[in-house]
Amino acid sequence: MLLMNRNALLGLTLLAALGIGFVMQTSATERRAEAPEAPLKVTDIKLTAAASTPEVTPVLDTARDAPDTVIPVAATTADADAEIAASDDSLDAAVTELPCAIEMSALPGPAAMVALSLEASCLPNERVTIHHNGLMFSEMTDDAGALDLIVPALSPRAVFIASFVSGNGAVAQIDVASLKAYDRTVVQWKGNTGLGLHALEFGASYFDKGHIHAQAPGTTTATASGQQGLLVQLGRAELDVPLLAEVYTFPSQMTKTAGEVSLSVEAEVTASNCGRQVDAQTLEVHQSSAIKVQDLTLFMPDCATVGDFLVLKNLVEDLTIAAN
Repeated sequence: MLLMNRNALLGLTLLAALGIGFVMQTSATERRAEAPEAPLKVTDIKLTAAASTPEVTPVLDTARDAPDTVIPVAATTADADAEIAASDDSLDAAVTELPCAIEMSALPGPAAMVALSLEASCLPNERVTIHHNGLMFSEMTDDAGALDLIVPALSPRAVFIASFVSGNGAVAQIDVASLKAYDRTVVQWKGNTGLGLHALEFGASYFDKGHIHAQAPGTTTATASGQQGLLVQLGRAELDVPLLAEVYTFPSQMTKTAGEVSLSVEAEVTASNCGRQVDAQTLEVHQSSAIKVQDLTLFMPDCATVGDFLVLKNLVEDLTIAAN
């Protein structure tokens, strides 16, 4: 258990305005993997290079219009241990103000997943934000103040922090040695953005068996046995200004198939996001390597295009897979 730090993470980064090609399509059934001969060029997408540092892993900036506290998450084992120790020292005073203890535990699962169990009996139906190596999403406890989640690990020594709006929270730590067998790609955002992560495995077309997305996420069993990738959705969309994420996992060191996995971030133009700015962030972890972080600012088309899809290519790195 620990007392959450209430200071927001403030990072200064260099904005580079880059044009990224995207494909505009009028319905989900009309989507296909191939881009048209002359894709519309966009110049109002901004990417922020944000390389990981030994001190902290950058996280999505939610300081504007968001109820959640942004917490720097330690990126190294030493920093993780120091953060836990420092937080434990200041915990006792906060716990006495609550009629219950807040505890979180972590258990290993297949495909380098972690089963989190949060217990906070005096905080039923309360919003809570889960932090892990730059990944951040919002959830809610049940009527008993409990919450059970399956979360993809992004670090071999994984530290998970649960932070309530009050500033109280809990921490859990677990070793995930199996992460070295997987590649992981994350896209995370705040609010109703219409964003989604898509993977086309080994030349698959849209809606083929090898097209992994929110409506066809794959299974943990198939991923753990090296057969295909898996998409996990994190966060509760019905919350006010939710923090949401999608995580794609591919078993790169276990598959018997060689080839490419094509990854893209797509955005559906909706009545909620049309004509507005959408902010997001991508995180990439390749077989336990350092996390690659990139921020995205996208200015959505006007509301006359509601129902169309923007396909943002080259935003996240495709995977080149060697047979094992």
